[in-house]
Amino acid sequence: MDHLLFLTGRLAEPSLRRVLDGMAPTPFSWEIREIGLQVAALMTADLIQRRVSAPLDAQRVIVPGRCRGDLDALSAHYGVPFERGPEEVKDLPQFFGQKARPFDLSRYDTEIFAEIVDAPRLDLDGIVARAREYAAQGANVIDVGCLPDTPFPHLEDAVRRLKSEGYRVSVDSMRNDELLRGGRAGADYLMSLNLDTLWIADEVPATPILVAREPGDPASLDAAIDALSARGRAFLADPILDPIPFGLATSIARYVRLRERYPDIAIMMGVGNVTELTEADTSGINALLLGIAAELRIGAILTTSVSLHARRALREADVARRVMHAARDAQVLPKGISTELATVHAKRPFPYSPAEIDEFASGVRDPNFRVQISTDGIHVYNRDGHRRGDDPFVLYPQLNLETDGGHAFYMGVQLARAEIAWRLGKRFDQDQPLDWGCALERADENLLAWCAPGETMKKR
Repeated sequence: MDHLLFLTGRLAEPSLRRVLDGMAPTPFSWEIREIGLQVAALMTADLIQRRVSAPLDAQRVIVPGRCRGDLDALSAHYGVPFERGPEEVKDLPQFFGQKARPFDLSRYDTEIFAEIVDAPRLDLDGIVARAREYAAQGANVIDVGCLPDTPFPHLEDAVRRLKSEGYRVSVDSMRNDELLRGGRAGADYLMSLNLDTLWIADEVPATPILVAREPGDPASLDAAIDALSARGRAFLADPILDPIPFGLATSIARYVRLRERYPDIAIMMGVGNVTELTEADTSGINALLLGIAAELRIGAILTTSVSLHARRALREADVARRVMHAARDAQVLPKGISTELATVHAKRPFPYSPAEIDEFASGVRDPNFRVQISTDGIHVYNRDGHRRGDDPFVLYPQLNLETDGGHAFYMGVQLARAEIAWRLGKRFDQDQPLDWGCALERADENLLAWCAPGETMKKR
């Protein structure tokens, strides 16, 4: 049995001890060492090396999740592996549970076709810029969308330019001549052919996406599938996903029946009819649709990012396909795999109870404000007192910051974030931006670098 050493600060030590006691029986023995600083989050690798003597009687050393510095250097110095734990002590049970069963989110089997819906109205540079944006969010194929009654004289140039940039390209049109032009220019896929237009597949090498003559005519889709299968041609079949309330449930049933009839063919699902045409957060919609795609082993989805509320739909689909692939392969529920799709609410928003925050507050001996949230609202405390409430405008006058503009601004930001987190049920960590999952781009945080001074500490 490994013996683990947990390094912490004075305020966090009682909570850490309670959490570890509550995890009993653990598959490891443990001890806690408070290294002579008040706030565990301020721990650094240099500070550890100055305050912790070697050798260490442990097989692993766990430091706070926000500990900055080179842990590999510490491991080499002490001859014991050092690793960062979770940012919150209360997350240790989940931390050790996930350590025992990691999920590989690099894998997926559903490709993303991202449609540039207004390609005829963009010049070549605009089309390439859009393609780069979509690829950065996870697109595998760039779909060049043609528009009815809109000339597209630069269609061939667009396909060739995208191909020269290294993209796989699909051409999406209701006109046979545009499909032929795109295929002859080198498009990889043509969207869409039905039983009456299969002749186009004989004219160009592009892989066709097959549809029924009408969504309610599955026999014509089956006939197109059988015809291309007999020719040995690759294809994807799309029964068409309809929007709410115009047949969504019925169309999902079409996908189920198609998979039952053809267990091994490649299927495409166009999800934009639901993400774009439903005024709801698209992260949850994408999670559900990509879950269906994982169950039915759908090889590709077609998605768009047109409506402002769907501007992150591509990135959400990329996360969802990886999560659902992992859940299906491990035969587990899609819980505890990733938090990226939980953009608005957190699974465990309030890690500390009001009583535990009271205990933290009672141990503070300096004037610096700490801000935390719990089930009962926002807590602000320092050596001069412990304030709590649910309205920053009520809390702020109690802080006596009238003569300290920088600190007043800082506390205003922290209280605003805390209120948002408390009302929505999100995690709040002082000095950190709120976590909106894959709804926003986030810069990777380098914990090997020292934290820059806060805005209120910078010289003006």
